[in-house]
Amino acid sequence: MGQLVESHGYTVTAQASAAPSQYLTFSLGGEMFAVGILNVKEIIEYGSLTEIPLMPPFIRGVINLRGSVVPVIDLAARFANEPTVIGKRTCIVIVEIQEADTRHDVGIIVDAVSEVLEIPLSEIEPPPSFGAGLRADFIFGMGKVAGKFVILLNLEKILSIAEISTLTGAEKPSIDPALPEPL
Repeated sequence: MGQLVESHGYTVTAQASAAPSQYLTFSLGGEMFAVGILNVKEIIEYGSLTEIPLMPPFIRGVINLRGSVVPVIDLAARFANEPTVIGKRTCIVIVEIQEADTRHDVGIIVDAVSEVLEIPLSEIEPPPSFGAGLRADFIFGMGKVAGKFVILLNLEKILSIAEISTLTGAEKPSIDPALPEPL
């Protein structure tokens, strides 16, 4: 086990703070974002989405990924912006998120994937409390790369299954006691 170290307000293990972290960078609405490479399972070409009726605009549909149904989230729409305009470089990044004891695969639509970067912990600043154009809890930190900032996303907050279920009304419906029990 590594020793606990505090850096820029984050508590991490000494082993993690010594080694740079790798992030997949991508563009979305003219901004550069990144997610931890350990969350990324694969990157696929945009296409073959099946739309689901009565879903909020940020849930674009589902795809069949080798026999598994994977929901696809439009990050631009999730950030309360306009939906992504599909172009030649638009792709779906399949990420794995951990919620409680369960792992979920989710696709996120991005304008274009850029590259994998190593960003040392010393080059990551805490998220701003305002001015980033999206909820502060959606941001893990701000990575400094070549004099510019890359917004490091907190996928567990953005793709929270509990929050998305609440937003879609997918909670268990209440049964009217006046109605007969279903067969």
